[in-house]
Amino acid sequence: MMAGFNIPAELRNDKLRLSLLKEGDFDLLYQVAADPLVWEQHPCKDRYKEEVFRLFFEEALRSASAYAIFNAHTGELIGSTRFYDLDKEHAQVAIGYTFFARKYWGGVYNGAVKRLMLDHAFRFADEVLFHVGADNIRSQKAVLRLGAEKTKEFERDANGTKTSHYEYCLGKEAWLNRTAGITI
Repeated sequence: MMAGFNIPAELRNDKLRLSLLKEGDFDLLYQVAADPLVWEQHPCKDRYKEEVFRLFFEEALRSASAYAIFNAHTGELIGSTRFYDLDKEHAQVAIGYTFFARKYWGGVYNGAVKRLMLDHAFRFADEVLFHVGADNIRSQKAVLRLGAEKTKEFERDANGTKTSHYEYCLGKEAWLNRTAGITI
């Protein structure tokens, strides 16, 4: 059983600072989200539009578990991520809704964010889930690099349209074995 899962106000390492999302982050985060290429493989391909992104942002605020991601060296807001679908009965939590400015793709940043979040989640949970759109090859590769395994396929509503998604699961023991002695 999972008890006491908390959402810290901040998570940080030498590369990044994750701070709970606040209303005042909208303008800077929308500058990242306004790039259509950020969403090209995502089920909600029009999230670059301000009115569509505003709905996403408001949902993230209501979750009280979404983070703004900042470059620890420059202070630049570079993306967002969140915890969601906390399931105490099965000791699971999901991590997702993650996106970055394109200049932060393909480097150490996604791995560093996931390391912070996974290390925190596994203080309480036995499994972490990732839900990825079936066409989002970039994110599928990223969760596989973490050691997650595809466990199911399902349909999810994305702005009134059913879209195919995959669920990936990463167990605590697999994560701890994978990261023993490794710095991301």
